[in-house]
Parts: sequence; structure tokens; C-alpha cells
Amino acid sequence: MNDFQPKLALGPILYYWPLDTILDFYERMAETPVDIIYLGETVCSKRKLLRTQDWLTLAEKLAQTGKEVVLSTLTLLEADSELKTLRRLCEQKDFLVEANDMAAVHLLEGSAFVTGPSVNIYNSRTLKRLADFGLRRWVLPIELSRDTLADMQANRPDGVETEVFVYGRLPLAYSARCFTARAHNLPKDDCQYRCLDYPDGLTLSSQDNKPFLTLNGIQTQSARSCNLLNALPEMKKMGVDILRISPQSKHTEKVINIFHRGLEEPESVTEGMKRLQALMPMGACDGYWYGRAGMEAEVKDRI
Repeated sequence: MNDFQPKLALGPILYYWPLDTILDFYERMAETPVDIIYLGETVCSKRKLLRTQDWLTLAEKLAQTGKEVVLSTLTLLEADSELKTLRRLCEQKDFLVEANDMAAVHLLEGSAFVTGPSVNIYNSRTLKRLADFGLRRWVLPIELSRDTLADMQANRPDGVETEVFVYGRLPLAYSARCFTARAHNLPKDDCQYRCLDYPDGLTLSSQDNKPFLTLNGIQTQSARSCNLLNALPEMKKMGVDILRISPQSKHTEKVINIFHRGLEEPESVTEGMKRLQALMPMGACDGYWYGRAGMEAEVKDRI
């Protein structure tokens, strides 16, 4: 176990960025030390600057650079057109698929697949059941603690990898209503693509002017960014296979390099924690990992 080294994964882009920004971003990501790249729209089907074939073409290009590519599916399905896109992703055989809801899980039954953090795998019985369906990798739901993970690792089915969301704003909830459009007094059907104005989401503050949540279309996120760099030694001991970094509009390469160095040089973690503070839009949180309120920052007094 001392020689065990988790892989680094880059999660799907959760925001709505211009097409050139997306393409440039992935050109840069191909040069980073991430092992796995997740591609696709997981939040809103109106975000169509890249269509299904475009994502597949991009996946092929990244795969040629040596990256493992996984196609991520929409989290909240609301229309027949969205189900049609889901079926196309699930039916292609070139790339592994990340299922972000149970509709995708059922379509993928009998094939190898990944479950994203929005699929509620809360105990080893569920993990075993999905492994029988073809589950190859699961992402720990962001609200679960290290204690729950340790228990599930002890009872994990053979052949199933564990991935943990270690950096980025936490995806907390999804709704049929578009909160970004509502913030501009616009209906969802005529949102005017206002999400393009917020490359890291729209921060929502409490009445005492403290950052509380982030609005990202129909998705609600944490205002603070989850940062589990300090927990890398624990994850290694538990046998966590993959660490997920969620993209942000700036400094993603720097974040990746800090985590990569933290894996290669454990003594660099303290310095890395200090460097990450300057790279987060609204500061850090890690409460869920310690079984506390998610917005808390357990490590704040140690950095």
C-alpha cells in the first residue's frame, strides 16, 4: 500500500463557457499531468455550443494524447430530446460513460460505466448492486464523510474503483427552475444564456454579506471551493484510486500541478495548501469530509 499512487482526474466543466474558451481549455489540459478527463454537459441541455458529435470528436483528440476520456451525462433530464442525447452517449462503445442519474445507469446496464457524485451511493449494498449492473468506478457523493468512505472501502466489490471529489465548488442540488435566469427576471425558456456572464457561477451572499451559495443555471453549488489536498495521506491509506479536480475559469493548471506535486512529494502539502488559498474564488471548505457542515473549513487554522 505504501507504493500506491492515486490517479488525477479532471471533472466535466460545470459552467457555460464560450466555444473558443472550451477548446483552448482542453488543449491546455492535454499538457497537464491529469490521467483522466471527463467531457460533456452535465448541467443544462440549452448549453449547446458543443453538440454530441463535437464532444465525441474532442474525446478522440484527447485520447490520442494518452488521456483516459470519460463521457459525462446530464444530471437532470426534463425532455425527450435530452433522453435521445443520453441514449446516443450510452450506446457508443468507444468511451466509458459517467452516469449522473439512474436513467443512464439503466441504459448502461451490462456495460462498464462510472457513476458521478450525483448518484446516491450511500452504502456498500448499493455499491454491490450497481457493480452487478456493470459499475467499474464510483464517485463518492460530495456530502459523505471520510468515515463513511472508510466503511465502504472495506466492503468495496472487487474490480470497482473509488473516486473522490477533492477540489472545486461542490454541486449541491439541481432544479427544474433556472436560478441564473431568475436573478435577471428572465424566464427559463428565454434565459438569453446569461450563464455565459458568469464563468464561475453567480455568487449568492447571505443577509450579512457572507458568500453562501453559487448559482449556476439550474445547479446550486457551494460558494467556497472544496479543498481536500490536506487529506491526501488519508485517501492513500484508504486506497482511493482517483482524485477529481473540478475545472474553474482560472488557474486550473496551477491547481492540478499542486495536487500532482502533493502526491509525488507529500512534504509539499502544507505549502500547497497556502498556494491554493490564492486560487479559490471565495476560499475553501472541507466540512463534509470531516462529517460536519459542508461549508466549514476544518483546516483553516492549520494553514
